[in-house]
Amino acid sequence: MAPFLYRLGRLSFRRRALVAAVWALVLAALGAGALTLSGKLSDSVTIPGTESQQAIDRLAEHFPQAAAGGGTARVAIAAPDGQKITDPAGQAAVESVVGKLKSAPKVAAVVDPFQAKSVSPDGKLALAQVSYQVKGFELSDSDRDALLATGEHAKQLGYQVEYGGDAVQGIPATGATEGLGVAVAAVVLIITFGSLLAAGIPLLTALVGVGVGMAGIMLASGSLELNSNTPVLALMIGLAVGIDYALFIVSRYRHELAEGREPEEAAGRAVGTAGSAVVFAGLTVIIALAGLTVVGIPFLGQMGVAAAATVVVAVLIALTLLPAVLGFAGARVGSSKIRVRRRTEGPTHGERWARFVARHRVPVLLAALVGLAVVAIPALSMQLGLPNDSTAAPETTQRKAYDLVSKGFGEGANGPLLVVVDTGPNHNQAALTQAAADIGKLPDVAAVTPPKVNPAGDTAVLTVIPKSGPSSTQTEDLVSAIRAQSGPLQENTGGSLAVTGQTAANIDVSQKLSDAMLPYLALIVGLAFLLLMLVFRSVVVPLKATLGFLGSVVATFGAVVAVFQWGWLTDLLGVASTGPIMSMLPILLIGVLFGLAMDYQVFLVTRMREEHVHGAEPQEAMVTGFRHGARVVVAAALIMISVFAGFVLAESTLIQSIGFALAFGVLVDAFVIRMTIVPAVMSLLGRGAWWLPKWLDRILPNVDVEGEGLVRELGTPGDEERELTRV
Repeated sequence: MAPFLYRLGRLSFRRRALVAAVWALVLAALGAGALTLSGKLSDSVTIPGTESQQAIDRLAEHFPQAAAGGGTARVAIAAPDGQKITDPAGQAAVESVVGKLKSAPKVAAVVDPFQAKSVSPDGKLALAQVSYQVKGFELSDSDRDALLATGEHAKQLGYQVEYGGDAVQGIPATGATEGLGVAVAAVVLIITFGSLLAAGIPLLTALVGVGVGMAGIMLASGSLELNSNTPVLALMIGLAVGIDYALFIVSRYRHELAEGREPEEAAGRAVGTAGSAVVFAGLTVIIALAGLTVVGIPFLGQMGVAAAATVVVAVLIALTLLPAVLGFAGARVGSSKIRVRRRTEGPTHGERWARFVARHRVPVLLAALVGLAVVAIPALSMQLGLPNDSTAAPETTQRKAYDLVSKGFGEGANGPLLVVVDTGPNHNQAALTQAAADIGKLPDVAAVTPPKVNPAGDTAVLTVIPKSGPSSTQTEDLVSAIRAQSGPLQENTGGSLAVTGQTAANIDVSQKLSDAMLPYLALIVGLAFLLLMLVFRSVVVPLKATLGFLGSVVATFGAVVAVFQWGWLTDLLGVASTGPIMSMLPILLIGVLFGLAMDYQVFLVTRMREEHVHGAEPQEAMVTGFRHGARVVVAAALIMISVFAGFVLAESTLIQSIGFALAFGVLVDAFVIRMTIVPAVMSLLGRGAWWLPKWLDRILPNVDVEGEGLVRELGTPGDEERELTRV
């Protein structure tokens, strides 16, 4: 692979104008397509085959008048102090709101609070339910504006009108605050290279890669229903890996220039050596993200594939556009016009740290493991769920509506359950009577509304109001208890029932994601072991690497729970609300963190292996390898952390949690696992770290991540051969 990449790097350097023009054309074409052909992104989270989705499908076929699959809104109308909603003035205000709701765009039905008796016992609050003809994510901004405008007249009269439900939720968007992460990354690059030109090249190529990837995703949204978080994840990953991969190659290019080589030759060698590691590192991220398709969750698979495609673009740009840009810059990239204070002689910081770890390997190892265990403790109480109005920021209308409804009717009114009753082949109406009676006797049921029956008489809908909130374990237990009634109902009447609605659908999705987490983790860990065994030709090193990856994952889970579920440091981080951890976050974190962790493992340990192969003693091999790789790995990790941490400043709690989890995960994996535990274990094991059975050594293919094939092809003599693996 290294000789091919060497030739590709030189070709891109020579034909730099053509390569740059091709990438510019690709970006322009995809950008034009995104502007003209993009579609709406979905904020719905559904999984085919779940009971809630099957019930929605039955209603769509047998009872379309129920509009069960469309968007919903809850409109809470509160009377001013000293007045009641049941007063003539209050009734007039409510009727005004309801009338405007009925004429709002795409509204299918509005339940009048007085007809449905959804007025709070104290007469202070009325609750109107709105059903839409289309799904919530299909509503335009003007549709939402029309919904929010229906209460303006009532507000002018002194009434409080707040709106909840998925019809009110907009699509998560990134803002200018996320650019702070890129700014910090730029500072790290300037300090690393001491040159604005050298620092600007990785930023430029990364932004081109993100532009291509994001434009492709938006273009695909015109023909595919993509989740609204798909471009956010792709933006995070694309920026981080795009900058990091360019950093590795530019660092190698500057080293080759310092060795006295011509710029074209330096570019070829940089792509052939560091580029080989970039290809392998990118492959691990791509496989981990694309592997999300095997867990059987469509929206998560789409997010993984989109992010993986962005990583593919980042790798291709690093191997082609980057050497072309280096061709325009030439030897000027090698100069350091910005002076950064560095030690010119004596051991580096990395070498001193490696020797300290080697001398105190057991205490250092124990301290790191204990620290990981302490941070991971909150993960034991992790509660998974999907965002609802209770997790919205306190100043939003969704959260205000949730609080009003909770105060007036109880938390359960924010998450009603829809029970779909199939009356059986003979349309036995006794099935409805028994279903309503049995459900009404269950604990945590506040009310059961009279059934609505379709014209054919074979399908009916009951609305069940729980006593507990939509994210509570009591409501989860209630959903299970209602579903357990289907068996006895069928035995006695021939009918059956299923539970759906937004709350039940969220519970089903969360359960499916929770069930998929361990199999996916096993897949990733197994894959990591095999890939690292190919690279390092060792059994012990892959085992250590995968165990370290698991340590960083559980520690990150603990930190996420402490902040976003328990509420620690929320003021410092600007987290507006807490609640259950987003169900998809653990699987996403496992996939992304796996790829990034393997990046740092490769860049650090390959140099240690090269020193060991050339006869260095185990301790010296560890120290030498660490010295050469530590500075670039630290810079790469800081860039990753900066980019991800920028998303903690987003308005959406979900995006905040993803950004925090990835930033903290990289922090732990890079500095605790790879920079502390790895050298301690390597020092402790000595030669045993490189043990590989002879029969396995014979059958394993040689992937040559270190570029030894390029060394042989170019005939690099003596000590210079040892420098070719330095990044």
